[in-house]
Amino acid sequence: MNYWLMKSEPDSFSLDDLQSRPNGTEPWDGVRNYQARNFLRDEIKVGDKVLFYHSNTAEPAIVGLAVVVRQGYPDHTAFDPEEKHFDPKSNPDMPRWYMVDVKYVCHLSFPLTRDFLREHPILSGMGVLKKGNRLSVQPVTAKEWQAVLEVAGIEDPI
Repeated sequence: MNYWLMKSEPDSFSLDDLQSRPNGTEPWDGVRNYQARNFLRDEIKVGDKVLFYHSNTAEPAIVGLAVVVRQGYPDHTAFDPEEKHFDPKSNPDMPRWYMVDVKYVCHLSFPLTRDFLREHPILSGMGVLKKGNRLSVQPVTAKEWQAVLEVAGIEDPI
């Protein structure tokens, strides 16, 4: 099992949006970075645990938990010219982009902001805090996952 942090802009797709989907499940589509694509295609598996992170907001923060319920498969939004994530170089026979399905687990009792993360002895080393790290999908260590649960005051619900 692996642990991941997945970023989303809450104006585009929030944790509340995920929670409101049928069965609380939604494809994590539209990723257009090769390193993040490789994680989606090759490394993320069913049962992997996800920290849901709201980015590009006044206070970016880890806001909840999700779990992967379908591992990597071609991102169909890349094939459709009407989609905002269309890529003319991708096609069903040679897909360039991949996605996974994630399922809502819970909201944290309070958002873990970047300032909070920076001050925590374990969470201060998270990749999301590193300068220049803009990956929308990135690995998290088991220690970081456990530290998030501890500071949020919850037992691992997954």
